[in-house]
Amino acid sequence: MLTLTDGAVQVIRTVTANPELPPETGIRIESGINGSDALRLSVAPAPEAGDQVVEEEGAKVYLEPTVAELLDDKTLDAQVDPQGDVAFTIAEGDAQ
Repeated sequence: MLTLTDGAVQVIRTVTANPELPPETGIRIESGINGSDALRLSVAPAPEAGDQVVEEEGAKVYLEPTVAELLDDKTLDAQVDPQGDVAFTIAEGDAQ
C-alpha cells in the first residue's frame, strides 16, 4: 500500500483543512489523460467508488484502482517551496 511521509501528511492536512470543505476531503490520485503516464492529483470531497483509501494522521489520499496497483510499493512525499508552491513526489519503497 502507498505510504505517506511526514511531509506529505502535513501538506495534505493543510490543503484539505479549509472549514468550508467536507470532512472527508482528501487528495485523489488518478491516471493521466488519454493514457498518459503522468498522474493527476486533485482535491476531492470524498473517495469515488472503487478507490483505495490511504489515511494517516488525518491526511486522506484516494487512489483510483489502477493507480493504487501502480503505487502499491511506493511512498508519497510533498514539499512546499519558499514561494508556497507544493510539489508532490513519488519514491520507491518506504522512504520515511
